[in-house]
Amino acid sequence: MPNTKYIFVTGGVTSSLGKGIISASLAKLLQARGYSVTIQKLDPYINIDPGTLNPYEHGECYVTDDGAETDLDLGHYERFSNVPTSQANNVTTGRIYQSVIEKERRGDYLGTTVQVIPHITDEIKYRIKLLSQKGNYDFIITEIGGTVGDIESLPYIETVRQMRWELGNRCAVIHLTLVPFLAAAGELKTKPTQHSVKMLLEQGVQPDIIVCRAERSINEQLRSKIALFCNVSPEAVIESIDAPSIYDVPILMLHEGLDLQVLRRLNMPVERAADLSGWEEFLYKLKHPKCEVTIGLVGKYVELKDSYKSIIESFVHAGTANQCKVNLRMIHSEEITHENVAQKLKGLNGVLVAPGFGSRGIEGKIEAIRFVRENSIPFLGICLGMQCAVIEFSRNVLGHGDANSTEFDKKSSFPVIDIMEQQKKIAGLGGTMRLGAYPCRIEVDTKAREVYQTELILERHRHRYEFNNKFMEECQSAGMTFSGINPKENLVEIIELAGHPWFVGVQFHPEYRSTVANPHPLFIAFVKAAYENGGRLL
Repeated sequence: MPNTKYIFVTGGVTSSLGKGIISASLAKLLQARGYSVTIQKLDPYINIDPGTLNPYEHGECYVTDDGAETDLDLGHYERFSNVPTSQANNVTTGRIYQSVIEKERRGDYLGTTVQVIPHITDEIKYRIKLLSQKGNYDFIITEIGGTVGDIESLPYIETVRQMRWELGNRCAVIHLTLVPFLAAAGELKTKPTQHSVKMLLEQGVQPDIIVCRAERSINEQLRSKIALFCNVSPEAVIESIDAPSIYDVPILMLHEGLDLQVLRRLNMPVERAADLSGWEEFLYKLKHPKCEVTIGLVGKYVELKDSYKSIIESFVHAGTANQCKVNLRMIHSEEITHENVAQKLKGLNGVLVAPGFGSRGIEGKIEAIRFVRENSIPFLGICLGMQCAVIEFSRNVLGHGDANSTEFDKKSSFPVIDIMEQQKKIAGLGGTMRLGAYPCRIEVDTKAREVYQTELILERHRHRYEFNNKFMEECQSAGMTFSGINPKENLVEIIELAGHPWFVGVQFHPEYRSTVANPHPLFIAFVKAAYENGGRLL
């Protein structure tokens, strides 16, 4: 689209200031004014994608419909904007260099010396502009990972400089920076922001808008000081104060006039007021629950909440849909044993067993599932959580004590979970799993059918192992229902247990599809079941 406007979001002083949330909030505000928007993330690490990164290292790996393993910020983009993202929305330095090297090997550069400028920066520009070819967007917001001054970020900042020169008033730069409060001095300090902007200027980029992340409100005197030293108008100094939840940020940015400043910089008309009525209704329900439940999240990366970011936010959406406050108790599966499981899960209205890889903490997950099955506690198992439910059922109901997944025990005589046939010859780890959206046919008279209210669904996957259909008949005869099946490959996608009030395991990742506008029905139903199992009225 020739008239697409480009907005770049950079960060300074420190990481984790919330560039992703600011980008998503701006997208929401522009949408509310009638504009079409998409967001992309440029990550400066050399990994091709985050698919092989440890969750402790980078948080969760978010999966798109087209099977891209991406940064968790894309989850925020989708949750706020309700617009699906794709492979084109997340680009890493590794992918950029891989593409340039492949071109060099093919001879595309005709013997030219391949350099960061222009070849790497041209490739970055191509990836940024690619989204405008894939969709009809008024705005493309590009978040640049890391902080200004990082060696890894230099090619991206240089690309921004070039695009500003090439595009003129079709390009705007927002710089997010920290204004720390020093308790000893009793005041906010602007010097880190000044230095951050100075560093950006040294790389040839003048920010148009400065978003100041602060613990306390920034007065007019400080705004004027920042504006003076950073070459922007006082109105372009935007306060981003700590908010009760990430979902308050669009409203705060609306009051600060972030979207208006962007539109003015890009010479775009302000034809209508921002319609955030749906968002405000969501916030009202979020802040005024009528009941509450306590749900245990059993996983092995619980020390870092970002490892389960999409699951946590799905509970926020589903809780709000039920006008129910969801208290999440993070429980490390490695700490669960047969002896202490009752104490660990005491007082819970429901239990979710989280996805993951590897054998660590598996026996704790299986023990937790045994407890909730025997005590009729609502249960939701996702991916590995579903697989653990099958293992537990096979061991303790069918009586096969060595039942297992071949991921953990290749010699198991009862491998109820086995590697998928198409995965057996794959050697590399990155980008080789069963990834992206696949169809699932749901059987009638099942919990799943009651939840989805339709026969055919599309859900996102990320796995190598699958239920072993050799054991389907035996499991069925003992009370396990296979309520969701992939129609093409006959793979088990959803399991349930007859006689249990609410026991559902899914091979896919429903959390990737939950948004503010469309909370996922599976999470809504699970929260409702948890409330019916001893939830409390407020």
